[in-house]
Amino acid sequence: MTVPDFQTLMRPLLAELVDRQPHRVRDLTERMSDLFELTEAERVQMLPSGRARLIVNRVGWAVTHMAQAGVVHRPQRGHLVLTDAGADVLATHPERVDMTVLSAFAAYRDFRGRTSAEATPPSVDPVASTTTATPGEIPDVTAAASPQDLLAQAVTENRAAVEGELLDRALALTPTDFERLVLELLRAMGYGRAGQLEHSGASGDGGIDGIISQDPLGLDRIYLQAKRYAAGHTVGRPELQGFVGALASNQGDRGVFITTSTFTKGALETAERVSHRIELVDGGRLAALMLRHGVGVQAETTVTLHRLDEDFFEAL
Repeated sequence: MTVPDFQTLMRPLLAELVDRQPHRVRDLTERMSDLFELTEAERVQMLPSGRARLIVNRVGWAVTHMAQAGVVHRPQRGHLVLTDAGADVLATHPERVDMTVLSAFAAYRDFRGRTSAEATPPSVDPVASTTTATPGEIPDVTAAASPQDLLAQAVTENRAAVEGELLDRALALTPTDFERLVLELLRAMGYGRAGQLEHSGASGDGGIDGIISQDPLGLDRIYLQAKRYAAGHTVGRPELQGFVGALASNQGDRGVFITTSTFTKGALETAERVSHRIELVDGGRLAALMLRHGVGVQAETTVTLHRLDEDFFEAL
């Protein structure tokens, strides 16, 4: 048997977690190799990049998709546990669990929406596709798509998955550590380069979690508020009004309000109407900025596409 595609691995992986105890992903990978009776050559088969074993890559991406849907949870690094939603999926889908099944979950549809919104070849349906390629590779989706289309799809698939994982990890931080994370992001974006970034978050901080001094004397300041809220806990008008009051107390006129959640319409209107200049960053934009500026991520694979150099042959 060849190495199974990542969708085929989904239900067997869920079945291994039925005891509701944490399992190491490394052990799960070996169990999948045994279950699908992979040969020794198939067990050590590498990706074209040579960076990882194919079965490890496909198990990893099956886990990523299922985690985005909320049917599995990572309680700690390298471990996996079945959620209540995952137990329901196991009970109601005895034959197969794939991307179509996961699309019943709003969180997974959001994940796929982030993927398809950026780059989707016209002939590719990212949810209904039955391709056996993994998101970490260039998928064999359709002969009608160019290599550039397929590469773009693979890159955006990876980006959407990592952004979701970044947001999950940010939510798992303590409020203080989340404030530090936000300051590291702003530092990576170039803020405070000529001055300094100060973490001021503490009890009695007056609603200010950080101060960015844009010049050595601290005359040009930007004030920061960072709120680590779950997706269902939106930031509303009262929180924005409190931040505006904190700016006024510090004689500030510019601020950045960053949250892992979203802003209500009232909060957005408040930010637009007040005399202070306030930039709002929600969870989706936060994750995208972290990825763009290399905060909390590592580059894994670089792919170069080549084309024929007509000028070279013309010059011969």
